[in-house]
Amino acid sequence: MKTVVITGASTGIGRSAAEHLAAKGWQVFAGIRKPEDGEALLAADERIKPILLDLTTPEQVDAAVDTIRAALSGQKLAGLVNNAGIANMGPLAVQPLDQFKSHFDVNVFGLLRASQAFVPLLGMDESLNGPGGRIINITSVGGRLASPFLGAYTATKHAVESMTDSLRRELVIFGIDAIAIGPGAVKTPIWDKAEADNSSNPYSNSPWAAPIEKFSETMLEGGRTGLDPSIIAETIETALTAAKPKARYAPVPDKLTNFTLPMLLPKRVVDGFFWKRFGMTPKS
Repeated sequence: MKTVVITGASTGIGRSAAEHLAAKGWQVFAGIRKPEDGEALLAADERIKPILLDLTTPEQVDAAVDTIRAALSGQKLAGLVNNAGIANMGPLAVQPLDQFKSHFDVNVFGLLRASQAFVPLLGMDESLNGPGGRIINITSVGGRLASPFLGAYTATKHAVESMTDSLRRELVIFGIDAIAIGPGAVKTPIWDKAEADNSSNPYSNSPWAAPIEKFSETMLEGGRTGLDPSIIAETIETALTAAKPKARYAPVPDKLTNFTLPMLLPKRVVDGFFWKRFGMTPKS
């Protein structure tokens, strides 16, 4: 039985991946931040093993590693899925620095903390048996294409894209692979959480009030009509099991218009699309 650790498994992509892989016969350790989330996971599938794993708490990460090492009984960990993340909307020019830093604490430093903690189990500890494991980093379209009002979030995802490439090029000597998955809009609660965090509308008196409102509506609509998380779960399974996996997967709805063309067009042209879509008129 292969074993995988999934961070941020309480809801959305993480939970869907946990349920999908457990159904496929994997031993799944599902990282959660609250005990009640673990109870909900067990109610959904008793084969899933919830484990407290707040990436901003080093002691909790270390305890999770000890628990999983014991469960592996001398075998290597097959996969680490770094999925945990946060997102808050706001223009970078005025977004509080503490809020910006909190994105990096979870999305970048937390991801690196988990990766460093689990790489011995994935293969750096050569006393363990079995093939090297794989690190799967959940990034975003935003990891390649920065949008307005999500600068903090997309900055972290750009960082994770780069870190994934570096990890893959470094860990090859241990037989450990690192793969990025950059989804487009997915039906997850992350944007509902972002809306709740911004419920006081801190930018209602800013010059960006109307554009941010339009942008928020777009993000929430994507959360309602985007890809089903099960599609990302299947992509995660492919990344974990393919004999020759891609370095990056991009499950994106309407991929041609939402990803391929914006990546090919000049940035100034893409700027114009954003300005028009969210009602921002360049000042002459």
